[in-house]
Amino acid sequence: MNGLRAAIVRGARRTRRRGDGVHAPRSGDGYEFVQLRGYEEGDDPRRIDWAATARVGSLQTRVFLEETSLVLAAFIDESASMRVGRKRRLTDAADDALRAWFGAAESEDRTLRIVDDRIVNGTRPALHARAARPFDLRRTLTFAAHVLPVGASLLAVLDGFDLPAEESPSAGPVDELLLAVAARCDATVLLARDPWYDGLPLRGLRRVRDAESGRSRLLYFGRRARERFVAAVAEREKRLTARFRNAGWRVGALDETDGRASLDRAFGLIGALDFAPAGA
Repeated sequence: MNGLRAAIVRGARRTRRRGDGVHAPRSGDGYEFVQLRGYEEGDDPRRIDWAATARVGSLQTRVFLEETSLVLAAFIDESASMRVGRKRRLTDAADDALRAWFGAAESEDRTLRIVDDRIVNGTRPALHARAARPFDLRRTLTFAAHVLPVGASLLAVLDGFDLPAEESPSAGPVDELLLAVAARCDATVLLARDPWYDGLPLRGLRRVRDAESGRSRLLYFGRRARERFVAAVAEREKRLTARFRNAGWRVGALDETDGRASLDRAFGLIGALDFAPAGA
């Protein structure tokens, strides 16, 4: 079993008890009985078959074969704000992570992707599927909460710009959806890191364009403006991370340079990505 799949399996065997943030193993899955053999030192005493022991006259242990088939599900934010980056687009890093996610699947696993309001089954079709309408996080979460199989492993890659602010009246229903999805699935989110999180390169009077709306305006970028930008980026990432974690999601940062490594970091397979903006 590859390292990423092993980490996903460990998460898939744990379901969230809604409301307390605690995970507990699911009962009754993951193992198939293979044979009986003589007890050996170090065997789990709970696997001693006492009926067989009585028949044979010596301790007999039940041997199990690990049997875990996964449902690997995913959805990706394909909005215009994900098509920016310093060296490469965030969507390219998202595709890296998606290929690694589905690449962890073995023959008995299922792969599916939520695109718009439909499920795309199979690794190849899922990797090449593209949305026909603007990404809507609330609609996608609603769909996932009702359609994904219980116990599925879900990967979401998004920038969170359409997540309502915590003080917004619409924030409550969305947070309930985050909880509902995490109660149904082992949910992981890679939050797209702002390409200029370590410092805004702009100086003086510049025309900037909003990636989502396409509108542009002239702005002056002095030292204080750049400092405020760095602080705002750090605070936004901190708040988004806390919000998803409080809802029971595993959270990682999507680094535009390497989506696969971003996924590995989220599962603790390699070291965490430090968040240390310039000037902070």
